Amino acid sequence: MHPKALLDACAELVAQVLRLEHPADAVVSRYFREHRSLGPRERATLAETAYGVLRRKLLYDHFAPSGSGPRERRLAILGFAGPRDFLKSALSEQERRWLEQCDAVRTEDLLERHRHNLPQWLVEPLQAQLGSDFMALAESLNRPAPLDLRVNTLSARREDMHKELLQAGIRSEPTPYSPWGLRLEDKPALTRLDAFVRGAIEVQDEGSQLLCAMLDAHRGEMVVDFCAGAGGKTLALGAAMRNTGRLYAFDISAHRLDALKPRLARSGLSNVHPAAIAHERDERIKRLAGKIDRVIVDAPCSGLGTLRRNPDLKWRQSPESIQEMAQLQLSILRSAARLLKPGGRLVYATCSLMPEENEAIAQAFGTHEGAFAALPAVQALAPLKLERPEDLCSGEGGMYLRLWPHRHATDGFFAAAWVRK
Repeated sequence: MHPKALLDACAELVAQVLRLEHPADAVVSRYFREHRSLGPRERATLAETAYGVLRRKLLYDHFAPSGSGPRERRLAILGFAGPRDFLKSALSEQERRWLEQCDAVRTEDLLERHRHNLPQWLVEPLQAQLGSDFMALAESLNRPAPLDLRVNTLSARREDMHKELLQAGIRSEPTPYSPWGLRLEDKPALTRLDAFVRGAIEVQDEGSQLLCAMLDAHRGEMVVDFCAGAGGKTLALGAAMRNTGRLYAFDISAHRLDALKPRLARSGLSNVHPAAIAHERDERIKRLAGKIDRVIVDAPCSGLGTLRRNPDLKWRQSPESIQEMAQLQLSILRSAARLLKPGGRLVYATCSLMPEENEAIAQAFGTHEGAFAALPAVQALAPLKLERPEDLCSGEGGMYLRLWPHRHATDGFFAAAWVRK
């Protein structure tokens, strides 16, 4: 595509995602469906430009007024994800001079809000948790996330998959904490790889893999993934159970569970039973009460731990939506807890950075549910035999799993665990 045409397309897509009416990934996917002639490189440039503008929106809004032309074009120029020479060939002389002036501004001369690019309502709770470490987190959230894979240990070994990917020209390295993970250097197209087609690998952030490790599901057990979604954790749990026992994948969205079907077919698992439920008090849940060995509740949440992948969330969420989410999370957790039999393990998890969705929920549950004893995360992670599991934990005695993008190179995750007395 000609540079000017590609820049025009970027400006068009930027304008659409900045309406913030729908999730950015859905807007980008729809744009690609409407423009099927776009090639892989063009799609990558378009998507990364749109996400780049969302990541650094405050900074680019600061620079944009000094430029010329439509606002979305100025923002697309500032966030353009392709080669600089390619971009400049699409610009007028006036635009080139303006871009050079913007590029010349030193980071240390910017206001703090133009450096962190976060809404103020989000800045305050993060600073309270991290102190002087806050800016390191903010900078990490303004960079794209790496691509992590989970090796399906039913059919492959991590070492063998590393070699197979290398033969396909894909460089990877073992994830530092998860024994099943590989982190890729780039973001290649995976769906046509033989390893993907035969179910030997699945895309899954290392942090999400660690949530499954905390549940420590065993052979022959009855296990529930209470908010299964598209089933990433379900597949990991099924492999950990060595395709034995019975694994229920519950979700209130049949549409999300539909996305699990092709992944399940590739995985080789036969112990998984997906089921759409009406709500957390569905009759299916009542029938299983007191019968389940392990339950994981990866609750619906703000998703603010995934800002590297979903930067629009910081502009689409609000303090009010966080509070509403917290009420739902506690209700779901209490309902899921009824499934467990004595000695059963419960894990509550979110991909949020907010204490209201994390520690506050765990503390409220622990206070009112006397039938459950807290299991410190540092103990729940013991089977991984990590050198310093406490580095992944927070709270007194390593009570909670607390993963941060700038510290652990994962998405932001929280998890708490209990055992039914």
